[in-house]
Amino acid sequence: MSARYVVTGTDTGIGKTVFSAALTAALDGFYWKPIQSGLDDETDSQTVARLGGLAQNRILPELWRLRTPASPHIAAEIDGASIHPDAIDPPAVDGPLVIEGAGGLMVPLTPDRLFIEVFARWGHRVILCARTRLGTINHTLLSIEALRSRQIPVLGVAFIGEPEEHVEETIVHLGRVRRLGRMPFLTDPNPSTLARAFHDHFDLSIFEPESRP
Repeated sequence: MSARYVVTGTDTGIGKTVFSAALTAALDGFYWKPIQSGLDDETDSQTVARLGGLAQNRILPELWRLRTPASPHIAAEIDGASIHPDAIDPPAVDGPLVIEGAGGLMVPLTPDRLFIEVFARWGHRVILCARTRLGTINHTLLSIEALRSRQIPVLGVAFIGEPEEHVEETIVHLGRVRRLGRMPFLTDPNPSTLARAFHDHFDLSIFEPESRP
């Protein structure tokens, strides 16, 4: 089976879609966002295709496309849709697959089911994206604890933002987790600048199938 990576975050809007674009392009892989909430602006799949410079066949279609920009369980209720968590299974592809979650780990898909429960059923390695802003130590350590309490393998933490050496070191030490790298803010994000930033700040060998947390 080709390598599969689940990209999640400590919160919504922290840059995990940009990181997903960079990782998918670097791996020459495929991208899949099972649930998209909010269709008025550019969707996450469209953003990944644009920033990663990816062909359309590298972007797999969402299972649910919800108009309302809200938590999936709320958006589905407003839109009159039904999300079935047990039907969310990664598609088979001929190459690495990057799967992006919705918001953070504890985002509800239905009134009774959380996205982290789907991740636990899959058992694929998780990449946790964390901003280097104030509060990230607490949010990141809580997320790591939630993953490990469900026996979900954690590949490591990808930091996003300006360098904060002490913050990053604290998370790595207390969380007993690998630091994958740090994606800086880009003033002109495009396929070229994103690829260069990933190359300069991440070791691609960490993401090879034989690499283990």
